[in-house]
Amino acid sequence: MLVGKRILLVIGGGIAAYKSLELIRRLQDRGATVRAILTKAGTEFVTPLSVGSLTGDKVFQELFSLTDENDMGHIELSRDADLMVVAPATADLMAKMANGHSNDLASTALLATDKRVLIAPAMNVRMWLHPATQRNLATLRGDGVSVVGPNDGSMACGEFGPGRMAEVPEIIAAIEAMMANPAVSHPLKGRKVVVTSGPTREAIDPVRYISNHSSGKQGHAIARAAAEAGAEVTLVTGPVAIPDPVGVNVVHVESARDMLAAVEKALPAAIAVFAAAVADWRVADVAGGKIKKGAGGPPSLAFVENPDILATVAGLKAGRPDLVVGFAAETDNVIDNARAKLARKGCDLIVANDVATGTGTFGGDANTVHLVTPDGVETWARQSKDEVARALVARLADRLGKT
Repeated sequence: MLVGKRILLVIGGGIAAYKSLELIRRLQDRGATVRAILTKAGTEFVTPLSVGSLTGDKVFQELFSLTDENDMGHIELSRDADLMVVAPATADLMAKMANGHSNDLASTALLATDKRVLIAPAMNVRMWLHPATQRNLATLRGDGVSVVGPNDGSMACGEFGPGRMAEVPEIIAAIEAMMANPAVSHPLKGRKVVVTSGPTREAIDPVRYISNHSSGKQGHAIARAAAEAGAEVTLVTGPVAIPDPVGVNVVHVESARDMLAAVEKALPAAIAVFAAAVADWRVADVAGGKIKKGAGGPPSLAFVENPDILATVAGLKAGRPDLVVGFAAETDNVIDNARAKLARKGCDLIVANDVATGTGTFGGDANTVHLVTPDGVETWARQSKDEVARALVARLADRLGKT
């Protein structure tokens, strides 16, 4: 896919710059030609010699260089590439890009390019979550810039959270996806998407509840991928221990009834993806105080069914989303159960996965899914939940474009 492609890599000044060296090598392994712009701050982390040794080309650094301007001016440099990649994209570089500043070679080339741009942000978690950075991110997305990452993880400063640059395979996958679909980088721009994620909690008394092992990783990844595709996303999530995805309107809920109310408030939407593991039942009468142990043994609990969020939305007469997608978390007969659920709920697509003990699906970072539609079943190879999310969003965008 990348054979003969020309990548212009901008290396910003962050500790993650060391990953850019591996990125160069892996791009070359796939047949791409890589040129590099190294910012002044970037030289504090990697050297022109190391970058140039890998690219096999001159490393461009200075805006005002008569030799460079004669041989490869900054406008020609930026337009000679098939794609510009900024990795790491620091807060400073993102601010320059979002506001049209051009006081060095990197920012000038980015302003002058007529090609698509992919950024891999990397910075301290507090810098990433700062309103200014989030405003710049929203501006860049609106300008058509694609984004990969950042991931959650430990920082060089000792903090933990979002801001860690995406790993090289993730950046490569994003580059390949852009090259595979050169005409459309934001297929969901202007569309509204609703996603549910995580478990629900159904109270037994003020200190106990019924729930499940859903981590919310898949649902959050889908919301993030939809936002990257340009959609206006509302994520309705039950209690999880992972950060909110950036660039997404997040509504936190507890119970199934809370989740249904939040979903109904978020409609209308073009696409609704119900990835949450919603409790099927709740206790009929929640105790007002903590239930104590007694001589009579365990309490007897009466249950009632929770509202069926997927079936409710799929069955709407007015305001039904164009595409309604459900998830089926099964422990046996995965595909047969998913087919039955598709027919019973009235949705357009079921994403089925095996959550039996030992699969590592609940709480894990990878997933094996089957896409079940009235036309048949498509099984995808095991991959990361982020990859599943991006592939699913691309499929939904394609289907939406054909409706």
